[in-house]
Amino acid sequence: MPHFTQTPYTVPVFDLVHRPGEMREHELDVVVPEKLGEGQISVPKGAEIAIDVKLEGLHDGILVSAHVSGTAVGECSRCLRDISEPVEVDFAEVFAYDVDEAFDYQVQDDHVDLEPVVRDAVVLSLPFQPVCRPDCPGLDPETGERVDDIPDYQPREIADPRWSALAGFQAESAPADGTSQGTGHDDQRPADEQH
Repeated sequence: MPHFTQTPYTVPVFDLVHRPGEMREHELDVVVPEKLGEGQISVPKGAEIAIDVKLEGLHDGILVSAHVSGTAVGECSRCLRDISEPVEVDFAEVFAYDVDEAFDYQVQDDHVDLEPVVRDAVVLSLPFQPVCRPDCPGLDPETGERVDDIPDYQPREIADPRWSALAGFQAESAPADGTSQGTGHDDQRPADEQH
């Protein structure tokens, strides 16, 4: 078993160990020691998160149910503006008394360390591509300016050079009179065969 180290996420459970049915609640205000998340949005190091914890003694461990709230900061994936979003996430995990493959976490020296559970829950709740607002138009593809900052912006159609050969093919195959091309003749079957 790894050596127990106390962290800001550590909660003592000595009064619940091997006492099935006993319950206790804690409120933790944690200053995040390491950034939570690696994408375009994360809960930064030094930010505060609140963790409302309910602990319940079981026969084989401690059931930890919690609600985590805080604020994530980052940048919009479309226009690159700075953004902040509330983080609200719940989790429930069993911390086992003994090392057991059925459980991911263990009670160590009559404490539970919520850090890995909080980290996983918060990171999985963060958006993969955060936006400042759902209808954010993003950046102009030619100038790189934010579309919102350009007065009377009119999007220009930009031809994809990979399709240029097909554009020439389409121009060659279109009839001059604009009608659709068919077989060039009407159905010439006798009337009694057409039905």
